[in-house]
Amino acid sequence: MDDWDLPRPFLLRVAPEPGDIDGLDHTNNAVYLRWCEQAGWAHSEALGLSIADYRRLDRAMAIHRGEYDYLLPTQLGDALELATWLLPGDGRLRMERRFQLRRLRDGATVLRGRWQLVCIEISSGQARRMPPEFCAVYLPAAVTPTT
Repeated sequence: MDDWDLPRPFLLRVAPEPGDIDGLDHTNNAVYLRWCEQAGWAHSEALGLSIADYRRLDRAMAIHRGEYDYLLPTQLGDALELATWLLPGDGRLRMERRFQLRRLRDGATVLRGRWQLVCIEISSGQARRMPPEFCAVYLPAAVTPTT
């Protein structure tokens, strides 16, 4: 079960709840987006940057673009593990975050996603250079894809 797309994943266990299931009897696609957001925040906090730090610094890594490949459906009762990674960007303004969601019972990847992130000044919404605190925490945690 260590066959992740990239090394050193940050992992979050998730499972569809009754309200997550849509009319087709599988997890609604919007639920995957919520899980990715939860994993991104949990990873950031585990690295040492919380929402309180973002507010104090008046900076945030905002999603500029999100892409998701829905590969297989999941259903009520499926135990899942969501991996996330930061990838190095330009070291000034941009970074990338990737996701891989796997079903625990068979190891099948059910979703892959990626976010293009840009650092913004929260108070204005304008793109701004990453503060030193972001660089010190995020850049050493970034993994480089082998392909």
